[in-house]
Amino acid sequence: MTSRILPIGSPSLREIAAPITDVRAPDVLREAEALGEAIRAFRAEHGFGRAIAAPQIGIGKRMIGLALPDWPNVVLNPEVIWKSDAQMTLWDDCMCFPDMLVRVARHASVSIQYMTLDGDICCKTHLGRAESELIQHEIDHLDGVLSFDRATGANPVVHRSVFDADRASFMQQVDYIPEPA
Repeated sequence: MTSRILPIGSPSLREIAAPITDVRAPDVLREAEALGEAIRAFRAEHGFGRAIAAPQIGIGKRMIGLALPDWPNVVLNPEVIWKSDAQMTLWDDCMCFPDMLVRVARHASVSIQYMTLDGDICCKTHLGRAESELIQHEIDHLDGVLSFDRATGANPVVHRSVFDADRASFMQQVDYIPEPA
């Protein structure tokens, strides 16, 4: 385990994370803290990052660290329990390939169920677009799925420097434009 983000191509990013059965296990708290450290370090270096799935730092468990208001710092065993029929396209960024953006399609809204570090089962329903796309991205990581697997449209991958040089043009190619992280 490390708080350093694994780069794209790391084999463990393709593995399906195991459910957490004992929230009181000492390693779960250590790993939850490592997720927080990883988000803070990444944000300091790259200026973005709202969440991180445990597999992104080599932890093969179903946990996501979050840096979002009104959310716990870590959610365990998250699962989508409802998806809107409506979809949206957006330029997805990822800590595993911070210099690239991938155009993907995701559900415009989802509802999720998760467990807290206290063992409580919680639900968040009909999430807005920003939280919906983020949660879908992170749950994909728990399932060994990367943004590249969800790429859509012609020329769906762009280097961040090219994107930033013509941001307006690239934003015209998608339905949803997230606020900066």
